[in-house]
Amino acid sequence: MSNSWAPSISPNSGTLLAQLHVSLSNSTCNSLKSDLCRDDSAAFTLKLVAICSILVAGAAGIAIPLLGRKKSLLATDGNLFIAAKAFAAGVILATGFVHMLPDGSKNLTNKCLPSYPWAKFPFSGFLAMMSALVTLLADFVGTQMYERKREAMKRKAAAQRNELGLDGSLDSVSEAGILPADREEVRGNGGKRFGGEESIVGIHAHSRAHGHSHSQDLDHGGACGVREQHVVDVHDDGDGHGLGHSHSFGGENGARHAVVSQVLELGIVSHSVLIGLSLGVSHSPCTIRPLVAALSFHQFFEGFALGGCIAEAGFKKASTVIMACFFALTTPGGIAVGIGAASFYNPASARALIVEGILDSISAGILIYMALVDLIAADFMSKKMRCNVRLQIVSYFALFIGAALMASLAVWS
Repeated sequence: MSNSWAPSISPNSGTLLAQLHVSLSNSTCNSLKSDLCRDDSAAFTLKLVAICSILVAGAAGIAIPLLGRKKSLLATDGNLFIAAKAFAAGVILATGFVHMLPDGSKNLTNKCLPSYPWAKFPFSGFLAMMSALVTLLADFVGTQMYERKREAMKRKAAAQRNELGLDGSLDSVSEAGILPADREEVRGNGGKRFGGEESIVGIHAHSRAHGHSHSQDLDHGGACGVREQHVVDVHDDGDGHGLGHSHSFGGENGARHAVVSQVLELGIVSHSVLIGLSLGVSHSPCTIRPLVAALSFHQFFEGFALGGCIAEAGFKKASTVIMACFFALTTPGGIAVGIGAASFYNPASARALIVEGILDSISAGILIYMALVDLIAADFMSKKMRCNVRLQIVSYFALFIGAALMASLAVWS
């Protein structure tokens, strides 16, 4: 009896698990295009070029927001950064909708697979939907965990202050936003002392003392015409205020940004491995050549979006470096693995089609959710965006251009 699969397997011929086993054990689906434009030497050279190009593009993309977050031009709350992040969000959205989801559907409905169960149910859309819902759950649970951690650190810091015998009077006064001028040296505008018996203490002063900020109060709610208080620095003269307040993620939205950056990296890395592997096992220069530029563009702006999320999360330096390196090395590493596996890995086998189709679909769901909810909605619904018409226009333009350019790359990839 032949080991090849039967094209018309009936649902009644066995259980679903048995049919899946038949699919996974299926032999190669021979493609007429497999030997077209084959040149192993030229393909190997292009793969080395791709590794270098994609590595540089990814490293540059993720490094720009991380290194430039303390510069006024690329500050994470600056207009230029927000517009660039909108462009990157469009790139990620198009990656999910135009690249990953169609690829998953194409693989899981390939004619080489048995019609049952693969042609009987839209697995790619279902898997993308489920991965988006699981991402929502992970987003919620992760944010709750980070917030509990922050509250525990706040309680620990308060206990340390109580052990030192501090009465917390400065804390309560600072919370009110008013601080006696004769108690603290309140400086601003080049170090000049503000006159009067009382001075309004800005958000950053309170943030520096307590280890958090009130940026959420400015970003959400309130009328656009409300003027923000002038921010000044408060220099504590050794009363121990703010002891033990440091943590690895900052701001009221720090927990949110921490979860977003980690989930986004998971979605990006999962499909980057597949992209690198697919390029690495290819023997066709005609296939590889257009992918080098397309993937470099794709990697740069995905890195920019991820770097922006990491910068906003305020991770420790070691964690930031690890996340950045992990992202930058994933696709080149996938290409290297593909080069090593090219002699025995067959991307046209049923097993490869099913595994790649499932992973593509899952990655698509993660990227679509992250782009729409955590990147686009979070920025476009903020008060900063609502109150700045020029920023709205530029950001929407950048969003659509980023999505359109990334979608157009599907012609070559």
